[in-house]
Amino acid sequence: MTAHPDRTVDWPRVALHVVTGKGGTGKSTVAAALALALASSGRNVLLCEVEGRQGIARMFDVDPLPYEERRISKGAPDATGRAGQVHALHIDPESALLEYLAMYYRLGRAGKALDRFGVIDFATTVAPGVRDVLLTGKVYEAVQRPRRPEKGRNTGVLTYDAVVLDAPPTGRISQFLGVNSEVAGLAKVGPVKTQADKVMELLRSPRTAVHLVTILEEMPVQETSDGIAELRAAGLPVGGVVVNLVRPQALSAGALAQVRDDAVDPTAVISDLKRANVDVDAELVRSLVEEAHDHAVRRRLEDGQRELVLAEGVPTYELPRLASGIDRGALVELAQMLRNQGMA
Repeated sequence: MTAHPDRTVDWPRVALHVVTGKGGTGKSTVAAALALALASSGRNVLLCEVEGRQGIARMFDVDPLPYEERRISKGAPDATGRAGQVHALHIDPESALLEYLAMYYRLGRAGKALDRFGVIDFATTVAPGVRDVLLTGKVYEAVQRPRRPEKGRNTGVLTYDAVVLDAPPTGRISQFLGVNSEVAGLAKVGPVKTQADKVMELLRSPRTAVHLVTILEEMPVQETSDGIAELRAAGLPVGGVVVNLVRPQALSAGALAQVRDDAVDPTAVISDLKRANVDVDAELVRSLVEEAHDHAVRRRLEDGQRELVLAEGVPTYELPRLASGIDRGALVELAQMLRNQGMA
């Protein structure tokens, strides 16, 4: 974990940060913290989710998000006095399809009528390639909005310096982002194919980075390694790896080795504690030594997994396991850690 006191940022050109990870690694938490970290440097950020779980609303303690962009947080002012903002968007495929039909086919109310006949459900369930094109297409639209409207014209449309996408898990990320291959058998020409081509152009450009979240356990680390290989094979830009839920390192390397090798004498520990006027019994000390041994063994396993993550050769960041759980205050704390490490 490398700090960046000079505020060197690893991803200065990236406009779309895609965050993925194996289930249970805390990818949604990392996506939210990253959005706050970007906003704390004076940028306007859109945080998107596509899995239908309303995770953003729960983390920020706001009402369930509709299919519209809503401000959920305001960042602290940067050195110039500019305060960034975080807006959130819950993207569901049905609403995205209705918007798509209105935009490209001008169906208007007729599009809503299709919903009553089950056409939208058919298109987004039976043809999952179309579903992913719609979800990523909405994100693409937010990234591509002009930053500077015409002089004297206020469009009322929000524009963003960065978009953070809480994406599907690592096992599905290449398929989710590979919208061209997904629609190849469905549409050779037309608006769907055109949109897929434009989305892929953005996803494969230096303006996008796909970050992976893991914990220091064998299966998540292996899935992260496999995910990096799949992304590279698909020509998608790999970002950094966020090692999440890291345990506190309370013991030195020497102390860890001592308890791991069963070189701690419980009677000596009792004597030392009694000299410090701490009243303990032998059973309590034996229990503590056993717990320390288990901790030391786990730490060695985690260090081995950390080496595998570092061997991937991409920027790596670490976030601790917070005893208080995840709320808005915890997200702000994690965001500051990501900033200090140069991720935002």
